Amino acid sequence: MSDPKEILVIDDDAIMRDLIVDWLEGAGYSVRKATDCNSACTALERGPALVVSDMWMPGPCGAEAIRWMKRKHPGLQLIAVSGHFGSGQGTSAQEAVKAGAARALAKPVKRAELLGAVADLIGLPESQK
Repeated sequence: MSDPKEILVIDDDAIMRDLIVDWLEGAGYSVRKATDCNSACTALERGPALVVSDMWMPGPCGAEAIRWMKRKHPGLQLIAVSGHFGSGQGTSAQEAVKAGAARALAKPVKRAELLGAVADLIGLPESQK
């Protein structure tokens, strides 16, 4: 059985992915990671409480990936992150939310902003209660 507070982080940028994982684990959350939406399929079957996903990656990404994840896992909470929000490239923050993301955060993501959004969506980890 998966951890009820488990988070899946999907990002093809290893530095950003590891930074987000470090922040989340440091806050007490259980975290898994994937390099793209295709490799995230197995991790999604474990039923994470939340996905933090980059919106600009090779393969399925953006609003298409959000809609797919939400169709497969309707109760899934999702935070979309992108350095392209507002640039005219890829999915906009508004499109990400319209597709089903609960939050859309622009890169560079701030630690407090991310942890606040995670706590709002799935609550604090057990170690923080």
